[in-house]
Formats: sequence, structure tokens, C-alpha cells
Amino acid sequence: MNHKEILLEIYNSLITLNPISKQLLEKVENIRTRGFLKIIGDKIESQKGVYTVLITLSVHKIYDPNQDIRYHQVSLENGFSGRSTDTQYITPTLKELGLTSMSESGWLTRSLEQPYPYNKQYNGKISNVKVRESFLEIVDYINTNPSGPKKVLSYLLSRSIEIREKNKIILSPLSNPEKVTVSKLVSSLKKYFHINYNTSGGSKIPVITYYTIYELLLKEVKRYDSYSLEELGSHTTSDRTSKSSGDIEVKDSEGNIFESLEIKYDVEIDSHIIRRVKEKIIKFNPKRYYVLSSGGIKQEDFIEIGEMCEEIRKTHGCQLIINGLIPTLKYYFRLLSDLNQFLLHFNKNIISDKELKLIHKKNWEEIYSRF
Repeated sequence: MNHKEILLEIYNSLITLNPISKQLLEKVENIRTRGFLKIIGDKIESQKGVYTVLITLSVHKIYDPNQDIRYHQVSLENGFSGRSTDTQYITPTLKELGLTSMSESGWLTRSLEQPYPYNKQYNGKISNVKVRESFLEIVDYINTNPSGPKKVLSYLLSRSIEIREKNKIILSPLSNPEKVTVSKLVSSLKKYFHINYNTSGGSKIPVITYYTIYELLLKEVKRYDSYSLEELGSHTTSDRTSKSSGDIEVKDSEGNIFESLEIKYDVEIDSHIIRRVKEKIIKFNPKRYYVLSSGGIKQEDFIEIGEMCEEIRKTHGCQLIINGLIPTLKYYFRLLSDLNQFLLHFNKNIISDKELKLIHKKNWEEIYSRF
């Protein structure tokens, strides 16, 4: 069996037997080790990197019992690539199962990617002292106890399943969809954007909103015949490392970018932002580029930005459109034939998004209930 198959086998056994994590914890012989596992189990959502690395190490120890899993990098003597194992098998499978997961790999956490073995003298600076001690003790338990990998894996997966079920949000279809209006929808979304603005991850919500709109526009509007929507990427990736032209991309049948959108909430558009957009236009060659913001255009840069837009149009041929986030919402909603379809798709996208926190989803649940 490969790593994914091992992970799924343990997961399926848990789903079949439906044990509670407390029962699985009690199967760990050493009371001290139980305490360390409970510390990690209680912090899965805030310590995703540690949780993911422990799952990866447990699976790999089952896969290769002779491997000393403390040596988690190939650069270490007799080591293996924990990050590659995680990226290829573990994190994608956790995502498929709807369990807590990293966006890409637990080894992208700086405190865990250091090129030192995970022994008691590990130099990586895990800031939470209790989590650090627990993590290294559990690694030792996985590495030295023949039954350790399966017990750790079963417990952590069970806790993650409990978290998934506890956080499950069900948004039922409306009983009176015909009463949804553009005005009601816009005011609700405007409130939703605002209450999540200061919560980490909330800036992705306007992006998901426009992505949902485009899912429907591509089906309904003739202008987008034969065009496709690129899958929504991570909103935590910086402009420097992102391989996309914007937050949302529409591509033609040959894979060329036709239209890009950059979504900014409560950010004033200045000449610096437009220069970055210009670089993307030159690099990715879209025909049209939207910059949508609720913060408006910086007054001192207004003339310069206008000149830059005209220069881009003349030298490149791309139409750069800067507009308000909310007014554009109104325009797009009037193009859609069924606003209830937007709500159905939006509900699905909000609930399934792995970067949004539970508070973001609960906030929408509360607003949606008023429809």
C-alpha cells in the first residue's frame, strides 16, 4: 500500500467503528504520552503544521517500519523526504476527506522545516513550549513503539473527524427564492464583507463572491461561450510567488487568459498597485483586467493612474478597468437570470473553502438565515 492507501484504511476503520477520540487515547499505554497527545489533539486547528507532520510521520512509519522518521529530510543522513510525502499523499487526502489540513504542506511551517532531526535537541523554534515538548515526545513514541504509529494516527484522525462534525454547517435551500432581490443580496454581502474584514482570512470572501458570479456568468452570458474559469487558488500566496495573473482568471479554449480580476476590500487603489497590475498584464497578456476595490482610488494618484490605464491600452491593448467593489456587484447581479442560483453556489463555495475559518462560515450562516 502507498501512503494514501494507509491513511484511508485507518480513516475508513474509524468511520466504520465510530470510536470517540477519548477511547483511542486510553489505548496509549503510557499516561505521560497520552497527555502529550491530548495537548496536540486540542490544538489541531491552531497547530495545523504540527498535526500534519505527525500524521505524515505516522503513515510513513507504517509504510516503512525501518525508517527513523526523526530524519525527515533527504539532506539528513539516512533521511527521507517528509515534505514530498505530505505534499503528494497526506495533505491532498486530508482535503478530500474534509479534515483539517494545510493549504500545501506541514513542512512549509518555518519552525518544522529546519534541517535538523526531530529529536529532543531539535533547533526549530516551535513557539508554544507545551506543543514543542509534546510534538518531540510523540515523534519519539512513533519512532520507538511498534504500535505507536497506528495509535497516534487513529487518535489524530478521530479528533479531526470530531472537529469536522462539530463545525459542520448546513445551509438549506430557500423556501421562497423568488423574494431574493439584488438590493437584499448586495446589502447582505456588504455586511458579510465588513464583519469579517479584521478576521484573518476574511479578505478571501469578496474573491469567492466574484468567483461564484463568474461560475454563473460563463454559463449564461454569450460573451463567455467556450471560456472556462481557472480554479480558485490560495489567497495566502503573495504576489511574488503567485503564478496567476489575478485573484480570478477566465481562459479561452486554448488556455490563454482572456480576463483577470484583482479584488481589494477596503484598500485604496494607488499607483503602486497599478504598477504591479501592469507587470502582470505584460507577463500574462489578458485582454481585459478588472481591479475592484471598496476603498476607491487614492486622490493624489488619480491623474497618474488614468494616464497609466491609457498607456496600457495603447501599448498593450489590454483594457484596464478600475471600479467599485459594491457597484460592480449590483451590475453583475442584474446580468444573472436567477439570484437563487448564486446563493446555492455561494453557500457551497463558502462551506467547502479550506482557508476560511469557522467564524467566517458561522457569520454567513447567520446572515443567510435572514433570507
